[in-house]
Amino acid sequence: MVTTHNLGFPRIGAKRELKFGLERYWKGESTRDELKALGAQLRERHWNDQRGLDLSPVGDFAFYDQVLDMSFTLGNLPARVQGFHGDPLDNYFRVARGRSATGAEEHAACCGGVAAGEMTKWFDTNYHYIVPEFTADTQFNLDTSRLVEQLREARALGVRAKPVIVGPVTYLWLGKAKDDSDKLALLPRIMAAYRALLDYFRVMDVEWVQIDEPVLVTELDPAWREAFVRAYEGFEVRGVKLLLTTYFGQLQENLDLACGLPVDGLHIDAINARDEIALVTEKLPAQSVLSVGAINGRNIWKTDLNAALDWLEPLAKQLGDRLWIAPSCSLLHMPVDLASEEKLDAEIRSWLAFALQKLDEVKLLATALNEGRSKVADALAANAAAVTARRNSPRVNNPAVKAALARIDAKLGNRQHAYAERAAKQAAILELPAYPTTTIGSFPQTAEIRHARSQFKIGALDQAGYQDAMRKEIERSVREQEALGLDVLVHGEAERNDMVEYFGEQLDGYAFSRFGWVQSYGSRCVKPPILFGDISRPKAMTVEWITYAQSLTNKPMKGMLTGPVTILNWSFVRDDQPRSVSCYQLALAIREEVLDLEKAGVRVVQIDEAALREGLPLRRAQWGEYLRWAVESFRITANGVRDETQIHTHMCYSEFNDIIASIADMDADVITIETSRSDMELLDAFDNFRYPNEIGPGVYDIHSPNIPTEEHIVQLMQKAAERIPARRLWVNPDCGLKTRQWAEVVPALTNMVAAAKTLRSQLQ
Repeated sequence: MVTTHNLGFPRIGAKRELKFGLERYWKGESTRDELKALGAQLRERHWNDQRGLDLSPVGDFAFYDQVLDMSFTLGNLPARVQGFHGDPLDNYFRVARGRSATGAEEHAACCGGVAAGEMTKWFDTNYHYIVPEFTADTQFNLDTSRLVEQLREARALGVRAKPVIVGPVTYLWLGKAKDDSDKLALLPRIMAAYRALLDYFRVMDVEWVQIDEPVLVTELDPAWREAFVRAYEGFEVRGVKLLLTTYFGQLQENLDLACGLPVDGLHIDAINARDEIALVTEKLPAQSVLSVGAINGRNIWKTDLNAALDWLEPLAKQLGDRLWIAPSCSLLHMPVDLASEEKLDAEIRSWLAFALQKLDEVKLLATALNEGRSKVADALAANAAAVTARRNSPRVNNPAVKAALARIDAKLGNRQHAYAERAAKQAAILELPAYPTTTIGSFPQTAEIRHARSQFKIGALDQAGYQDAMRKEIERSVREQEALGLDVLVHGEAERNDMVEYFGEQLDGYAFSRFGWVQSYGSRCVKPPILFGDISRPKAMTVEWITYAQSLTNKPMKGMLTGPVTILNWSFVRDDQPRSVSCYQLALAIREEVLDLEKAGVRVVQIDEAALREGLPLRRAQWGEYLRWAVESFRITANGVRDETQIHTHMCYSEFNDIIASIADMDADVITIETSRSDMELLDAFDNFRYPNEIGPGVYDIHSPNIPTEEHIVQLMQKAAERIPARRLWVNPDCGLKTRQWAEVVPALTNMVAAAKTLRSQLQ
């Protein structure tokens, strides 16, 4: 009999209950016990949602991030929070976001704001994790309380539980040494903690433990490959079974390594590594389980179940009880339930499956494999009809868009002249001081904005009333920026629900859910639009709002757009054509908007490409092709303007050092980029690379409520000026201010503007 299981479940709740619970707690509006009770309620609900599976995950729930959870389980806390008293949950939030709840800061002298942990993307997803920190002196002190508590909860509900942990090699690989030490030197210490953890599971009569090692789908040098051998040799004597879990890519040269490790089962992502299944089956030890990720855990399209059964049935005959079926990866990257989407276009809805529906697909495949296709004939027929309908729908294919793509040539991506000539013309028009100040685009989404938007959606506020409300908020943002003394202003994006969804709603080829929320980090959730067909722009999307904002001030106003690569990477993308084709379609659509902004007199246009890096293939050998079409798509979008129009782009929360040459190839006049949490480590790239254009290294960590001081900002910019000429530096936050409050934003930007004035004085 085939075994069914799941690698992880969305933790935020179908109605974002965790998000709202966290934010209430952080504001001091609820107690710690209430937050913990909410966590227990969500876990119980999610385990009930997974009933019918043979094994369900335990430990996949986190109040902020599963990697941060593992750091606390291992007792690996940054030195700056060690010794803080109080509940461990508050220390947890200090690492995650710089401070805990308002009501938990009674002892501000020792337990107030600290530097938040660095945050970066989880492999090639839009999920962010808190980077573990190491030094040569790092010690690991096991704390099993979180896992033991959740395991007991699951068992009380009758759940056959499978604890989920991040594996030791992946954990070290994900982390960052804060000194010159070698992370791998910590392997013997960390393995002692992992062995003790498995002993706890043995004592609690756990049968299977899921140990996630997704780093196995990346290119590993010999030292890291040897680390796997040494680490898993340390697991040879144990009382629990280990399911080694890989996902997001192919094993390739690591296949023999993975198959040879002394574990009891191996999970393969069959969405990305389908061609490796036969070889893995051949190389796995005769007694080992093969878990096949046959359902896509990262995209929302229904699985072609009949096609899946065509290759699973021979595998089931070959492996028998050794075959397990699961989604390809954790369902963390999926919305919870399609059943709540009553207002979604019925035809498009029939093509989709969210997390709960993905688990239904797993169960259906298992039933067909265990009892025959005839047992689920009606369900298979309905699935086949939906798959065929999507494939043949005229709504998916637009001949005019395909014709426009065929006309793309190299000239579309080239500016009229090189940066030096453009910069002189732009300087003459904009008349900006040294160290010009700006923000990244959004300002706080106030209660008034949210109320007006909700009233408009339900019809209680008409179009004219909504526009008036948004104009008032735009004017507020402009006046605040003028009072602060910023040099290049933004309109604040009051009218935008999300930097991708806002544009997708105005492009043909997109559909939208109401409740399709996915966690990005902590309490931050996004609702990715559904790119189902060929993309085109029926009309201008931002021009009216930007020109209104410019009419309120004599200072330069940035037009704010999201770039094609980010729209692509932050959408649920169609899987029936190459991603590059969809990206070029988006580039042509956004290019039209850029040109319309220029015609309207907008002299500065920012085209955000926050997600450029996360689209990189996990293997460097495949980076070149992706960067080729991604950079070309940006250039097509941006470079139709005259020399006098200044093009900005923005990137955040990823490591960019290794693609800095490609970023330079984008040929934006100004790039703003996150550097605050990493203490300007990004700028190490400029030791060996001369960046040709202007750059604004973000100096204000907007994902933390902590307010940066003028002195700190000056110090960060002085570090930047050691690598980049001061006359080519901008001063700005590291991201948009949408998630902050005005009470935090105003003092932070006041300090930022003051720091810029200090820096200018040092140039004289």
